[in-house]
Amino acid sequence: MAVAKEDILETIANMTVMEVVELIKAMEEKFGVSAAAAFAPVAAMAPTAEAAAAVEEQTEFTVTLTGFGDKKVQVIKVIRSITGLGLKEAKDLVEGVPSVVKEGISKDEAGKIKKELEESGGTAEIK
Repeated sequence: MAVAKEDILETIANMTVMEVVELIKAMEEKFGVSAAAAFAPVAAMAPTAEAAAAVEEQTEFTVTLTGFGDKKVQVIKVIRSITGLGLKEAKDLVEGVPSVVKEGISKDEAGKIKKELEESGGTAEIK
């Protein structure tokens, strides 16, 4: 006589936790398997919500100048105001594109810097 899966599940649902533990032990002994070994790979492969949130939540950003267009002087002025570099250093940074303008900054600050650079004729990206 075959028992339906639904009947087995219903019976297990009505058992106490201790009865379920005893049933699992009995099944492990009868079939020579381990329930822990069957579930370990699945648990190891499933990312936790915390790990996924850590990957998605970036808190520090880097602004990189990727080009200066035909308004190099304007871009140099903006670089100087953003970084506090001297004229020669700012010019070297602009001419050495792609160049990191600022790193380890907030998303809002990175957005403002990118906007300033683009308004002056340059191109920038946020990473």
